[in-house]
Amino acid sequence: MTLKIDVDGGAGDAPYEQVRAQIAEQARAGVLPVGYKLPTVRGLAESLGLAANTVAKAYRALEADGVVETRGRNGTFVAAAGDAAVKGASAAAQAYADTARRLGLSEEEALSAVRDALRAAYGSSG
Repeated sequence: MTLKIDVDGGAGDAPYEQVRAQIAEQARAGVLPVGYKLPTVRGLAESLGLAANTVAKAYRALEADGVVETRGRNGTFVAAAGDAAVKGASAAAQAYADTARRLGLSEEEALSAVRDALRAAYGSSG
C-alpha cells in the first residue's frame, strides 16, 4: 500500500484541503491501514511540489480530526479514524441538538437546517 495524492492547482479546494481530504478518504477506506506511517512533512511536500507549511497544515487538520496521530520524532501514523470520526460527529450532533432546542426550534426545523447544511457541504441536491 502506498499513499497516493494528486493536487490539482485549478481545483476549488486549497492544496492543503486536497491533501487532507485524500489522506482521510484513504484512511477511512482502509487503503491506508491503521498504523501506516505517513511520509514526513518535508518529504511529502517535496514530492507534491508544495510548501512544507501546506502539508503541515493538512497533517494538523488530520490530527485534529483523529485521522492521524503524531508520535513526536517517530513520525505521523494513521489512527483508528473510524471510531474518532464517529465520536466527533456524534459530539457535534449532540451539541447542535442542544443548541437547536435552546433556540426553540422544532425537531423538523432543526432537521431541515441540518439537511441544508449537509447539501451545502456535500454538494448534493438531496
